[in-house]
Amino acid sequence: MLPDLKRTRVGEKRFRGLRLIHTHLKAEPLSKEDLTDLALLRLDLVASIDVLEDGLPGNIRCAHLIPQNSDSSSWNFLEPIHPSRLDVNFLEVIKSLEEEFARHGDGRKAGDKRERGILVSVTRGNLREAEESLEELKELAYSSGVFVVDSVVQRVKEINPKFFIGRGKLNELVIRCMQHEADLFIFDQNLSAAQIKSITDYTDMKVIDRAQLILDIFAQRAHSRDGKIQVELAQLKYMLPRLVGKGVEMSQLMGGIGGRGPGETKLEVDRRKAKERINHLEKQIKHLSQERFQRRSLRKKKGVPIISIIGYTNAGKSTLLNNLTKSQVFVEDKLFATLDPSSRRLKFPRDREVIITDTVGFIRDLPDDLINAFKATLEELEDADLLLHVVDISSPYFEKHIKAVDKILEELKLDNIPALLVFNKEDRISKEEAANICNLHNAISISAIKQETFYRLLKRIEEVLWEENSNSSIAHQPLVTD
Repeated sequence: MLPDLKRTRVGEKRFRGLRLIHTHLKAEPLSKEDLTDLALLRLDLVASIDVLEDGLPGNIRCAHLIPQNSDSSSWNFLEPIHPSRLDVNFLEVIKSLEEEFARHGDGRKAGDKRERGILVSVTRGNLREAEESLEELKELAYSSGVFVVDSVVQRVKEINPKFFIGRGKLNELVIRCMQHEADLFIFDQNLSAAQIKSITDYTDMKVIDRAQLILDIFAQRAHSRDGKIQVELAQLKYMLPRLVGKGVEMSQLMGGIGGRGPGETKLEVDRRKAKERINHLEKQIKHLSQERFQRRSLRKKKGVPIISIIGYTNAGKSTLLNNLTKSQVFVEDKLFATLDPSSRRLKFPRDREVIITDTVGFIRDLPDDLINAFKATLEELEDADLLLHVVDISSPYFEKHIKAVDKILEELKLDNIPALLVFNKEDRISKEEAANICNLHNAISISAIKQETFYRLLKRIEEVLWEENSNSSIAHQPLVTD
């Protein structure tokens, strides 16, 4: 039996500095369990010595991990040899191995403190769809500040209830972590608290799922009081069911029957504090919601139409708002760059004006806690006279993005508000292709970075809001903003 080596990472050194030597009684080769221990415990080398019938040693068999290579092999086996003839300087071998790992890995640049992650997706369905979703997860990881070093998709007949992913594939992932100097696994699917704990205990790696990654991005991007409260509320609701005791680690005595003590009390205290904080935040959100309702009522009294820009995350909504109104809303080519809503006034010819509002981007499989937390912010959409549904026409998945946004609007019971489909980034595809897609979807195409493409959009807005005929002069008059 191996002792508990307390699987702790050893900094930049990939190996622990330990070699495992044990006996085999039937002259069998190194087993799968031997190789698994080699990877999971980050051993320098594992060796087995055959024991002959007379008790004397037979051959010794050795194996060690190797960097990524064209053969996709993970370990190297030395030729079996009698221990008396073994002439290998293992310290030199390990030193050379670590140098090889450093050369073949992605390498961590000096001063680069970003976490390095491996993306993992497990599916019972279509492999192509899983790969598409993994591409989006990669963008989410980039937005969160994670450097993605590798990604893995596994198609299974049945989901492993304990590890979610197959145990054999999990062993492979541990080796990939060593080869790429990775710090964490990011799963594309949402994991249970028990699954996260099982994977963490088995691999000694940090594990997060898709929901946790999105929550992290929101926590980084929330700047307004509304946004910060909503993110904290979503995080608490996500973490509450995951507050579980761990026996001896939460008690000075022990866990389980006959040992329930301070640990259980601490757990209940943590849960009670979390619930109290959730109640407090929900009251604050309700109060802020009332304030927003009063502001919206004032707008209604003035009779100023309200336009809300919605769409999939990173579709170009904030860029469109900036160039429509000559404002300086924060823009970045990342998912969820905009989290806090922004409103601007837009003046049309004939002394007409509207309030145009940018909103948080949508995404498929958005965690329920986030949707519920941001319902208060999305209440702004209820009073909109027109929704501008902005879509990135250059994305190969734009049709799925449209469906994802429509689904969320339906869940929020906002699908009865007039909507105008606007395809953005038309400059990234041919004019003929853009025209065909617009005809198919009864939409308008623009480039949010080119104001000269806005005339069709502004003309259509006039027609919807003020029932103008098609000979509107919007295309021939200067746009006034403030």
